Amino acid sequence: MEEFLQQLLNGLAVGGIYALVALGYTMVYGVLKLINFAHGDLFTIGAYLGMTLLVSSRLAGSLPPVLVLLAVFFMVALLVALVGCLLERAAYRPLRKASRLSAVVSALGASIFFQNAIMLIYGARLYVYPEDWRPDFTVDILGFTVPGVRLLVIVASLVLMLALHAFIQRTRIGAAVRAVAIDQGAARLMGINVDRIISLVFLIGPGLGGAAGLMVGIYYGQIDFTMGWSYGLKAFTAAILGGIGNIPGAMLGGLLLGVIEALSSAYVSMAWKDAIAFLVLILILIIRPTGLLGERVADKL
Repeated sequence: MEEFLQQLLNGLAVGGIYALVALGYTMVYGVLKLINFAHGDLFTIGAYLGMTLLVSSRLAGSLPPVLVLLAVFFMVALLVALVGCLLERAAYRPLRKASRLSAVVSALGASIFFQNAIMLIYGARLYVYPEDWRPDFTVDILGFTVPGVRLLVIVASLVLMLALHAFIQRTRIGAAVRAVAIDQGAARLMGINVDRIISLVFLIGPGLGGAAGLMVGIYYGQIDFTMGWSYGLKAFTAAILGGIGNIPGAMLGGLLLGVIEALSSAYVSMAWKDAIAFLVLILILIIRPTGLLGERVADKL
C-alpha cells in the first residue's frame, strides 16, 4: 500500500505538470481551433528562465528562499506569457484569415525557431538546477514519508488549475473567453474585443506552461533544450484524452495520464510506461472519440 500511495502521489505531481501544459493547448484550440505546436517550447523556455533567474537572482541575499522561489515563479510565468503574446502577434494573427494549414505550418516553424534559439543561447548540454533551490524536506502522511517537493508541485498545480477554472467560469472576462470560443462573430456583435481575448488566451496558456517548466526543473533537477517535444506530446495527449478544447478535460486528462505512467512504471516496466499510456488513450478514444469530457467548448469551457 505504501508503494502504491507513493506512486499515486508521484503520478499526481507529474500529471499536474502535464495538465498545466495541456491547458495551453486546449485554450488555444478552443478559441482559434489551432494546435499551437510551439507551446511545448514555451514550456522549455520557462524551465531555462527559471534556472537563469535562480542562479543569477540578486534577491537571494535579502529575502528568504521561499520568497525568492515565489518571486521567480511569478516572473517566469509573466515572461513566458509575454513571449506567448508576441508569438500570437507575429506568427498567428497575420494568418487569422488564411487556411488552417498555414497556421499549422507557422506553429511548426515557431517551434523549430524556439528550440534552436534555446540551443544557441544555452548550448546543447544538459543543465542541472541549483540544489540550494530544490526543497529537500519530507512530510509524514498516514505513516509514510513523502518528499516535500512532490507535495509542493501537486499543490501548486492544483491551485493554478482551480484558479483558472474559477477565472473562466466566474468573471466577466472569463465569460468573454467562453463567448469567443462559441462564436467569434456573435461575440464581436456583443461588443467583445476578440483580438484582445485571443491575446489574453496566449498570455494565460504560455504563462501556465512556463510555470510548469519551472516545476519540472525543481522536481527533476535536470533540463535540456529538447524537453518541450516530449512534454508537449504528453500534454497534447492529455488534452485529447480529456477532450480537446475542454478546460476541465485537460485537467482530468493530465492527472490521469500522470497516474497511469507512474503506476505502469512501478508495476509493469519503465520501458512500457509510454506505450501503456498511449494504449489507454487509444482505447478511450475508441469508446468515446470526443474524450472523457467531450470537446465542445460551448458546452464545457
